[in-house]
This record gives sequence, structure tokens and C-alpha cells, in this order.
Amino acid sequence: MSEDNVRFEELRVSGDELVAKVKELVHEGNIRRISIRNEEGKMLIDIPLTVGVVGALVKPKLVALGAIVALVTNGTIVVEKVEE
Repeated sequence: MSEDNVRFEELRVSGDELVAKVKELVHEGNIRRISIRNEEGKMLIDIPLTVGVVGALVKPKLVALGAIVALVTNGTIVVEKVEE
């Protein structure tokens, strides 16, 4: 996989939309990493999504994400995608 095929997207979301959007992104399948940042740009959680281990390893992080939502009014989801 070439680094030329990697693209980054930033999505601004409110706290109540955060978990739903992350779940949607996880199911897309071409995501390599998802990072959540607060309004000041501070990294709150970083979720690497390796092919084949998404289900079991991401679920605990989504639970932690639910707790983080209580602290975030608005945040940014930084998505690292692999272009095919």
C-alpha cells in the first residue's frame, strides 16, 4: 500500500453526533485510522482500524468514545482513508 493512496479528511461534528458518525465511518471499510479532537485541537482518542480486527478491538474504544462525548460540545473527526 503506497502512501500516495492515503487521504485525510476532517469532519466537524457536535458531541451528540460523534459516536454515530464514527460507527458509520468504521463500517465504510477503507478507513485506516480515526482520531477525535476537541475544539482546541487536542487529541482525545486515536483509533487505528486494521483490516480483520475492527470488530473486537473497536468496540471498547467506542465505549470510551461515549464517555468522551459528555466532555465535547463540538469536535473534529480526522479520518485517514486508503484510496483504492
